[in-house]
Amino acid sequence: MKNTNNLLVALLIIVIAFSGYLFWKVQKLEQKVGSDNQAAQVKREQQAKEAPPQPTQNLDAVPPVTDKDHILGSKNADVVLVEYSDFECPFCKRFHPTMQQVVKEYGSKVAWVYRQYPLGFHANAQKEAEASECAAEQGGNEAFWKYSDKIMERTTSNGTGFALDKLAPLATEIGLDANKFKQCLDSGKYTQHIKDDMAGGQKAGIQGTPGTVIIGKNGKKEFIGGALPFEQIKPLIDKVLE
Repeated sequence: MKNTNNLLVALLIIVIAFSGYLFWKVQKLEQKVGSDNQAAQVKREQQAKEAPPQPTQNLDAVPPVTDKDHILGSKNADVVLVEYSDFECPFCKRFHPTMQQVVKEYGSKVAWVYRQYPLGFHANAQKEAEASECAAEQGGNEAFWKYSDKIMERTTSNGTGFALDKLAPLATEIGLDANKFKQCLDSGKYTQHIKDDMAGGQKAGIQGTPGTVIIGKNGKKEFIGGALPFEQIKPLIDKVLE
């Protein structure tokens, strides 16, 4: 009986000691989590202070549409959709057929304006943008859209989805003179034009691609941020048409 009591006392002491250890361990963990959370909060606040100010969206600052723009439809249409796009952007590739659907559904009521916005982390986007301008120089507005449609169809996106050595053969494919095209592309004559397109978009607060501004003749404006489906774009267009 005495041995049994001693055993129970020993077990009780072990249980109490183990419970105390667990309590101490939980306390330490809670202190660590609290300390980590506080450090993370301090870091977030510091990053917020150091982060550059984000541009304010100002749709009224979008440069006016001119005959120099690439327009599918009439610039005098009831609604003009000005898209800032990147040939190597996967969301732009997804959005391209949606814009084609908009033009098909609304007909002469809308016009689609394509402006260049090649993002710096898409390695081939800048040269592809220049290539589309060289296509337009040689074959006019029709060649621009044919060339652009082909790149959007074939690129796998994300930077180098359409190889640069395929740009000239693509020009030949749509009926352009390859030598003239190469001379234009190698000259870099449209580099500044691309920068000007981007500057206009940045001034309006475009921060990513695709970024599309819907502009009505009545002065109404709406913004499409990203590759929204047609079902979500239609109400915005209809609102501007009212």
